[in-house]
Amino acid sequence: MAGTVEHFTAIYQRACQRKGGDTALKALTSKPLAPATLAQLPDNQLLAELTKKVFQSGFVWRVVRQKWPGFCELFFDFDIEKVLLLSDEMLEKKAADPRIIRNLSKVFTIRDNALMIFNVQQQEVQQQEVQQQEAQQQEVQQEQQSFARFIADWPTDNIIGLWAYLKKHGARLGGNTGPYALRAIGKDTFLLTQDIEAYLRAYGVFDGGINSQRSLKQIQQQFNLWQQQSGLSLQEISQIVALSCGENYLGMQR
Repeated sequence: MAGTVEHFTAIYQRACQRKGGDTALKALTSKPLAPATLAQLPDNQLLAELTKKVFQSGFVWRVVRQKWPGFCELFFDFDIEKVLLLSDEMLEKKAADPRIIRNLSKVFTIRDNALMIFNVQQQEVQQQEVQQQEAQQQEVQQEQQSFARFIADWPTDNIIGLWAYLKKHGARLGGNTGPYALRAIGKDTFLLTQDIEAYLRAYGVFDGGINSQRSLKQIQQQFNLWQQQSGLSLQEISQIVALSCGENYLGMQR
């Protein structure tokens, strides 16, 4: 039944009761990477995580992990420039290789998402050039431009905007795939798992389709409020809400 959404303190206390106390609950939660640390990750690592989540979507995660060395070998450890040089015919040949999961449409997303990363790099380089011109040739030290920095700099109070960016500019990164990829990368984000969706519906945070823009904005606003109340990351809040309700299992990613 819909009602006033709980203050995060009440959610936290219930999660503690369900999981055996404050220490036990903290052992079940995790923190995202600090933005400065995330910004230093190489872009090939981010492409690898995007690819892994695309292939894990609707498939057995264990099999993807088992075949992952084959992916790294066939796709040059996800070097962006090398992946972009692959022709359709080359990708079709790689998609038939038994060392990886043979799904042609998903294999094509590797190049598509490499292009998204490359375009972000180019966009940031252009912005940097404009800034340098506006500074009238003053010597301004610029940090290395990268997709990792683009992700790190995205404000978490509009994380759904980053979800939308990945869905629009990437390939097969809609739904939960993009958010799960961001979580794997280390970006602070909440996840819309079954337990969290059930909680948010029960308290009337949203009442339409969970992936509609209206619903996502309402959900973002609620997580922003919980963050103000708790001082925790979106990732920790997401995990604690999930652990405070529903039928969940110790150690599951939330």
